[in-house]
Amino acid sequence: MVGSRVTVPFGRQTLVATVIAHPESTSVPDKKIRYIKEIIDSEPLLPEALFKLITFASQYYQHPIGEVFSSCLPGLLNQGAKAQLEPEWIWTITKQGEQALDSLRKNAVKQRQLLTLCLNNNGVFTEQFLSLNDLIPSNLKTLVDKGWLVKEEVKSVSPPQVDINANSSELVLNDEQKDAIDAIAPHLGSFQGFLLDGITGSGKTEVYLQLMHLVLAREEQVLMLVPEIGLTPQTLKRLQRRFNVEVAMLHSGLTDKQRLNIWLKAREGLISIIVGTRSALFTPLAKPGLIIVDEEHDLSYKQQEGFRYSARDLALVRARYEKTPIILGSATPSMESLHNVQQDKLLALKLSKRAGDASPPHIKVLDVRQRYLNQGLSQPLIDNMRQHLSKGQQCLLFLNRRGFAPTLMCHECGWIADCERCDRHMTYHQHFKRMHCHHCDKQHFIPKACPQCQSPQLNPVGLGTERLEHVLSELFPDKVVMRIDRDSTRRKDAMKNYIKAIRNDEVDILVGTQMLAKGHHFPNLSLVGVIDTDGCLFSADFRATERTAQLLTQVAGRAGRSKDVKGEVVIQSHHPDHPLLVNLFTQDYQTLSEKILAERREGDFPPFTAMAIFRAEASQLQLPMTFLNEVKQRLNDTGLTVFGPFPAPMTKRAGKMRAQLIVQHQQRKVLQSRLSPITPGLDQLASGRKVRWSLDIDPQEVF
Repeated sequence: MVGSRVTVPFGRQTLVATVIAHPESTSVPDKKIRYIKEIIDSEPLLPEALFKLITFASQYYQHPIGEVFSSCLPGLLNQGAKAQLEPEWIWTITKQGEQALDSLRKNAVKQRQLLTLCLNNNGVFTEQFLSLNDLIPSNLKTLVDKGWLVKEEVKSVSPPQVDINANSSELVLNDEQKDAIDAIAPHLGSFQGFLLDGITGSGKTEVYLQLMHLVLAREEQVLMLVPEIGLTPQTLKRLQRRFNVEVAMLHSGLTDKQRLNIWLKAREGLISIIVGTRSALFTPLAKPGLIIVDEEHDLSYKQQEGFRYSARDLALVRARYEKTPIILGSATPSMESLHNVQQDKLLALKLSKRAGDASPPHIKVLDVRQRYLNQGLSQPLIDNMRQHLSKGQQCLLFLNRRGFAPTLMCHECGWIADCERCDRHMTYHQHFKRMHCHHCDKQHFIPKACPQCQSPQLNPVGLGTERLEHVLSELFPDKVVMRIDRDSTRRKDAMKNYIKAIRNDEVDILVGTQMLAKGHHFPNLSLVGVIDTDGCLFSADFRATERTAQLLTQVAGRAGRSKDVKGEVVIQSHHPDHPLLVNLFTQDYQTLSEKILAERREGDFPPFTAMAIFRAEASQLQLPMTFLNEVKQRLNDTGLTVFGPFPAPMTKRAGKMRAQLIVQHQQRKVLQSRLSPITPGLDQLASGRKVRWSLDIDPQEVF
């Protein structure tokens, strides 16, 4: 049956495959045809619309359909597991457990925390709640053995009864929020795409929540995509507080069993709201009612390895197949979405005012030329920080560069610590006492002497978040400084604890990378300082202006989000007259985006042209260049515009030499139709066997 899984022999292996068609004939010789070993599913595994979406994605992104199905299914289903729900459990506190809380010894800290946590959750632990609090069932074994908790199996046999008025919001909507809801609500039950273009702090999330009320009242489901795992738990908790329905999250941090159970429950309609990152797009829904893509501009919606798909773009296709409305929300919409508005493919809805009477922050660009900088900090910025801190408010300093310093240099001979496997310097991490390449992940201990001249005078060069944290602790010894980047949030519960501490006003100064630039609401944060933007202003990537504008706007939007806190943003720059800074902060993002689109139109860049990139890599640069030259020859007389081949901007990465070939056409369908007959035969080229190559449709990065 089409859509069912089967096991098939493949060489010496037995693999799980999905039946995609029943052809009446084949050109494959009989002696090469192998029989199916086992039929796993007695009926199609996926709803028709989702099956159609996966098939479309394989064709559009020119990726093998078997690998696409494998990428879209939970891991256990790819291993041949039965598509049936595993038992789920709840732990309920007993009267004995409630009484034990008052008589626990002082050193029984963990037991006290667990019992208190259970009581605060209405006396019940669910597996989902444990996961949200970074706990596992074995943590409760002692309490169960003592009779303080009772473990029971829960069986979901029917869709939950929805009480949409259980925790209705008492927030007062402004006129723009009401208009947005009124525009979207009539389209429930039919396809229509919307771009919710709202400045930071304008209440986009409240618009989502109000529309979810309407969808749940129709006994339909909501799929909400967020860009990062770090934003998933806080979004989930807000939904659980608001709605008395089953809410679940899907992301790569879940166990295989948890992922499969959520996937199956969503397919049966037992979950009303699914929140997840990129891969959650492929969750089956029994009654789809609304799809939301929050922060739709975010680069993390594009898969950069293997099956290179855009979750945002495929979400639009899925909404059309499912006949549901879709909302793309952002304070800094992508050029692609703004172009779709111009083409009447999306309806634009504006939120130009901050919710709750909060005022937009005051933004100024600080000229730091000829100023003394104390580890990257100018005196005016330090003085501004003192003013805000004296009022009991918080400050955030943004530097999108982790580590102590970008590299290490010998004072005697000028030697620089380069990565042997990449065309980049190695980053100096003082806390871990290591040199680390952030591109290939190679690490080694800090050398005691220069390997070139043996001098011990090795000095860190440049500024990273770790160094910035160090100097701030010296400048403000009586204040609590917290650094948030990929290094400081490695522990599973670190990010959650940091966010909690910030909101409880236990932190005075934040130092962070782009992890702090989006989705977070810190009511007492009044000052944002951007330490160094100059490196972003002169990139060769045609998307650099857009990305920099988005990043600066998102970072600035963290300041003054409460009506009682006046926000201020200070951007340090050696190029204060740069057109991007002048246009962005003397006008607005919308005006700047119109100029960017005009430049893209003149230069024949996306979204006004469709683009694909062939990438190839090997141990020697000549090998990928030879392969891509043969690809270029095959593209002759296709009517496609071809650039290259040429070495990649970072030619050497992880020990491989890399090259690229860029292909463009004004019409996306023409680009697809001309590439489709060419790509399947590239592996048969003699040069193709000597390289690792890939095709990236609608690339978001040229690296």
